[in-house]
This record gives sequence, structure tokens and C-alpha cells, in this order.
Amino acid sequence: MPFNIITTEGVLRDETLAAIHKAVTDCFLKLHGLTGNAFLERHVIGEITTVPAGRSFAGGQPANLVIVETHVPGFALATPPQKEAYVREVTEVIAKAAEGRVARDRIYVNMLYAVDGLWGIAGRTYTNEELGEAIRTAH
Repeated sequence: MPFNIITTEGVLRDETLAAIHKAVTDCFLKLHGLTGNAFLERHVIGEITTVPAGRSFAGGQPANLVIVETHVPGFALATPPQKEAYVREVTEVIAKAAEGRVARDRIYVNMLYAVDGLWGIAGRTYTNEELGEAIRTAH
């Protein structure tokens, strides 16, 4: 389940990026009760991209931003409480790491749901049912 974190240069310190990625990964797994799942844990992936200062915008004006965009199959973060917890906890991770260098209302967390049957890993497509089965049967 890839997530991409896009941040304006200077908001997140380079030495914190790995810890931020780990914290977001841990949050996602925890909310599904799948911490330590052999299949899913290795497929929660992502990157942190830094945009040069002056190239991220809010309201048409340069602004410091952090965007956490999470791509998931249709059954992930399926309940409103899971969604709310994910947004709240990931926002807190980013706010803490940014140490005041970005306004809280400039931290955005969203989820994009993949069409059933279009989740691909290692050249294989998975339906939601097949992906769920791979997760359930992982050791």
C-alpha cells in the first residue's frame, strides 16, 4: 500500500524522514490490526518527495505544505473510525516532525482507492478478495 509524502523544502528535516515513514507505516498497520503481517508489512511502501521552496502553493500563493497521499485497495481503512484515526494520527506525526515549520491547516492527508482487480505486486494483479486472502494467510 504505497503512500507518498510531498513536502516543501525545509519543513521536514532529512534526518527525520525515515522515522516519519516508519511512523506512518506503523499507523496504517496498527489501524488494521496487522502489525507484523508478513505479506502486508513488506508491501506498505512509499517515498518522501521534497519540493523546492516557492513551488508548493495554497490559494495560488507560495506556502509550506505537507501532503500524505495513501493508495489503498477498497477494503483498507474501510470504516469511518479508521479513516478518522488515520488522518488524525498521521497529521500528528507530521506536525511533531515539522516542529512548527508548517501550519497544521497545511497538513493534508488523503486516500485514493484502487479499482478492484487493479492492485499489482511483482507483475501480478490481485482482486480485493485475493489481496485479502494473501494478507490473512501470511505467516
